Amino acid sequence: MSKSFMEKLLDGASVEWKALGEVIISNTGGGTPSKAKSEYWNGEIPWASVGDLSIDGHFIKKTRNHVTSEGLKDSSSNLISKGDVIVAVKISPGKMKIAGIDLAINQDLRGLKLKDEISAKFLNYYFQILILQGTGTIVKAITSKDLEKIQIPIPPLPVQVEIVRILDAFTELTAELTARKKQYNYYRDQLLSFEEGKVEWKMLGEVGEVRMCKRILKSQTASEGEIPFYKIGTFGKEPDAYIPRSLFEEYTAKYNYPKIGEILISASGTIGRTVVFDGEDAYFQDSNIVWIENNENFVLNKFLFYFYKVANLSISEGGTIQRLYNDNLRKLRVPIPTLTKQARIVAILDKFDALTSSISEGLPCEIELRQKQYEYYRELLLSFPKPDGTK
Repeated sequence: MSKSFMEKLLDGASVEWKALGEVIISNTGGGTPSKAKSEYWNGEIPWASVGDLSIDGHFIKKTRNHVTSEGLKDSSSNLISKGDVIVAVKISPGKMKIAGIDLAINQDLRGLKLKDEISAKFLNYYFQILILQGTGTIVKAITSKDLEKIQIPIPPLPVQVEIVRILDAFTELTAELTARKKQYNYYRDQLLSFEEGKVEWKMLGEVGEVRMCKRILKSQTASEGEIPFYKIGTFGKEPDAYIPRSLFEEYTAKYNYPKIGEILISASGTIGRTVVFDGEDAYFQDSNIVWIENNENFVLNKFLFYFYKVANLSISEGGTIQRLYNDNLRKLRVPIPTLTKQARIVAILDKFDALTSSISEGLPCEIELRQKQYEYYRELLLSFPKPDGTK
């Protein structure tokens, strides 16, 4: 998004800066009905607190709590009209949403009725920038008076609408990508869910032995070389260490080494990350990267690959563990459908994986990329030069 784009967007129009108080018609506070009176609660009126603002999108359309008309009347809470802006002044000061329904608010929120010169969505996006930049304008708590002093850029309404349209498009794309990932995970989980008694279950230790490579000492590695040596930090990524070919050939001849297609598993760090061994010359850190020496006449490697993605590899009797020990892996219960059914499940998931552009790896990266693009363009689109003397 270049400067020329912004110039074209503004089309010669100036951007005026105003205090928030100058672009609102009213600034309404809230309150909490007495918790001691049950007749004040569980009524028909939605009642919002700061926690209700932690939602995706611009609009707040439901709340966790409701009050009665009597509770609203007998407290300092006020009803905020649909379309007005709701902003937190405590706990998460500056967090903002637009009322998608008529609702009451508590004392940590303010309801702002805006003048026609500013779009509620535009203001919502701008307040996200205020929080992210940490300029000191937004602090742990802010008074209503100080809230109204916050300086807001006011480009012409058509420009505000176009900025909102662009940022909404990025938001919708990220949401769509996230939904695709959830859909894939749902179908994968369904395909790999088996009821007890419907298929045979075995412990992974009955399927094959847990194997690992021979230990490599730091003194045996170099920053450059012929054979990449993958440590837990570079597993599935680019290597930053190498070993000599002579050492590689000696160790692969004498000690355990994965066969093509076997599934390498991270046993520390982010436990349970998996890589299908492609047969390329490489060596792997002992104990931190392991695999099951598997007989594919019983269980397909690719079936295990997909099963690991839904298996609970990080929980033991003592809770979350920092390392996946061999015994944890051996005791993992695995469903063993027929080889024909395993092959069918693998074929379906392989196709789904391809159709969604390697969703198991590509989508999280794509989502992260789109989120970064969104944040970049949001800041760029909302960064208007301030006139001299404006704080």
